[in-house]
Amino acid sequence: MTLAIIRTRAGLGLEAPEVLVEVHLANGLPGITLVGLPEAAVKESRERVRSALVNAGFDFPLRRITLNLAPADLPKDGGRFDLPIALGLLVASGQVPAEALEATECVGELALDGALRPVTGVLPLALAARRAGRRLIVPVANADEAALAGELEVLPAAHLLEVVAHLLGQAPIPAHRLERPAIGEAPGADLCEVRGQHQARRALEVAAAGGHNLLFAGPPGTGKTMLASRLPGILPPLGEDEALEVAAVRSVSGLPLREQWGRRPFRAPHHTASAVALVGGGSRPRPGEISLAHHGVLFLDELPEFSRQVLEVMREPMESGRIHIARANHERCYPARFQLVAAMNPCPCGHLGDPRQACQCTAAQIQRYQARLSGPLLDRIDLQVEVPALPPEQLTSREAGEGSATVRARVLAARERQLARGALNAHLAGGELERACALDAGDRAWLAGVLERLRLSARAYHRVLRVALTLADLAGLPRPGREQLIEAIGYRQLDRLLSGG
Repeated sequence: MTLAIIRTRAGLGLEAPEVLVEVHLANGLPGITLVGLPEAAVKESRERVRSALVNAGFDFPLRRITLNLAPADLPKDGGRFDLPIALGLLVASGQVPAEALEATECVGELALDGALRPVTGVLPLALAARRAGRRLIVPVANADEAALAGELEVLPAAHLLEVVAHLLGQAPIPAHRLERPAIGEAPGADLCEVRGQHQARRALEVAAAGGHNLLFAGPPGTGKTMLASRLPGILPPLGEDEALEVAAVRSVSGLPLREQWGRRPFRAPHHTASAVALVGGGSRPRPGEISLAHHGVLFLDELPEFSRQVLEVMREPMESGRIHIARANHERCYPARFQLVAAMNPCPCGHLGDPRQACQCTAAQIQRYQARLSGPLLDRIDLQVEVPALPPEQLTSREAGEGSATVRARVLAARERQLARGALNAHLAGGELERACALDAGDRAWLAGVLERLRLSARAYHRVLRVALTLADLAGLPRPGREQLIEAIGYRQLDRLLSGG
């Protein structure tokens, strides 16, 4: 046989489209022609494959070799095509039977001695192979990751010789079995360690129950970061499908998977992070922090210290739950259903409204500092809460507050009510939200007057309704009443928080 076709897959973000490695041997001067839109790392595979075959003791065909990676208009990058190309050459030259590779996909980078090196993004590839009903040959280092896909026959190999021995029936490779790690939260910081700050603790619970975005504003050292770090501890554990989505994003980013399996991400980038680092991108688009925080928490400390341009690029994914990255030669779409928790000081020195220390900032400095946060961005933050300095008697008190387990139980009960409606309150569409709230005529008239006095936008109005509905869910009420509406509106008084009043 002078023609061989080997199945593998490309890596395009969280997608893994099928690629057919077509190998044809023809008469003529020896040489290799590689076509099919390969990038630099793929073009270099010719020399890696040649050395691997020779050093492993196989005959390298001294003929005119044409390698086609189909479809031709799909960009291919990385070293993942080394193993499929090598097997294609062995099949085309008659050293391996073509029937041995039926219903089989393979991926892996080859060392010059024929050893198999791991590649990134194997989990999306394994999920696609499972859907196609094929087995998958991977490097040993990728076996655990591929096995997370579930009902998939994973064949791990450390060397090209092992793969060929398996295909020839000389030494079959046993399918790799992996017990999926149990879904659950690792023990972490507990909410009972937070002293005082009852309103902030209440807002944290509301945010966890409804999936709302949250902003803490207050002087330095009042516990804003401490509170934010406790949010993952009161969120429910990930479901199986959610855990796979989180693991897939980490896979294409080259991050370890097993130790984070089932745990909600908590990402806290520094305020010097660029827009590309935050939302993703680059010459070869990769996930950013908002995608790595998918189904988890994105914590932005010192929010006004981030570049305004960086913050503005988050506005669309905060609404849509995904980020679409378009470049001249690449296009990627990554999930970004994250929960934003931010913290900020009220002024550059941080002591505006602080009874412990007088503010040293001028009015112009305060205005410039607070203007770094745009109105449209703040509109998308449902809960805006003051975290004041604690009086000494509360700070030194040995009385512990409610623990994370107690709060999580209420959060789970509230989320069950929301999921029975179809979605978390933070993600309810306008019509569904209006039907779920079902305000009577008196409450509607009262709310309209409040919205006019506070000059809240239409988006802010819907965010108030979402928070009020979450408050009703926490209280076990069928719909929000005046009490829940008043509390929800109170969480949008950022001007008062930042003025020191």
